[in-house]
Amino acid sequence: MNDATNRSAWTDFNWRLLHPAPLSPLQHVALDQVLLDEVAAGRRAPTLRIWEWGAPAVVIGIFQSLKNEVDAQAAQAHGIQVVRRISGGGAMFIEPGNAITYSIYAPLSLVDGMSFRDAYAYMDDFVLQALGDLGIKARYQPLNDITSDGGKIGGAAQARRGGAVLHHVTMAYDIDAVKMLQVLRIGREKLSDKGTTSAAKRVDPLRSQTGLPREAIIARMLETFRQRNGLRDDTLTAEELAQAERLIREKFGTPEWQSKVP
Repeated sequence: MNDATNRSAWTDFNWRLLHPAPLSPLQHVALDQVLLDEVAAGRRAPTLRIWEWGAPAVVIGIFQSLKNEVDAQAAQAHGIQVVRRISGGGAMFIEPGNAITYSIYAPLSLVDGMSFRDAYAYMDDFVLQALGDLGIKARYQPLNDITSDGGKIGGAAQARRGGAVLHHVTMAYDIDAVKMLQVLRIGREKLSDKGTTSAAKRVDPLRSQTGLPREAIIARMLETFRQRNGLRDDTLTAEELAQAERLIREKFGTPEWQSKVP
């Protein structure tokens, strides 16, 4: 425990790794709530979860307007499901194999006394180190972007409840900029005067910056986390998966939740 505050150190915890087979977009957002609540209740050790995507999706933040962010007709035409998560932040355009997404679930004591700005950077420091080891001079751009000289790499979001913190990040490994601009309205407005080539530059995928397979980048991230904090492989419990399915039926899969902010 840090003497200056009530803040915990990363190494105070027995970290667990979840890296299951691909799941549906609705399972992913439901599991974020389930695992945050389980860590808050002390039933699960602090956990790092790597997301594998079973289908394309747009994931919007809890405070975002559905119609302002997403062209529903274009999303449907491309077979892209739109889901809403419990954390803030911006819209994420996801295709399987083209993104690196992870969540950290930890006691709030890990970021005790920190501003949101400092907490974001603190939670992602291991990723900046891992990217640096791969030759990418990545840095944090407040409030919640990971970027480099090549362009934006990814964005973070957080949610805090019940004495626990959820820290969620999606980084672009590869990206179909044309499709992204068809589906995301906000991106289209920001980039309309610059053309599609600028869209590709604004979100610069890790594939072009490293030349490495996606799996190699994830492996470096996990090794960095393990060396710094310790990390033991784990699996989702039957109860956690059942809770996620219940939340999909009652919350995340409902039109009311999707249109929480119309």
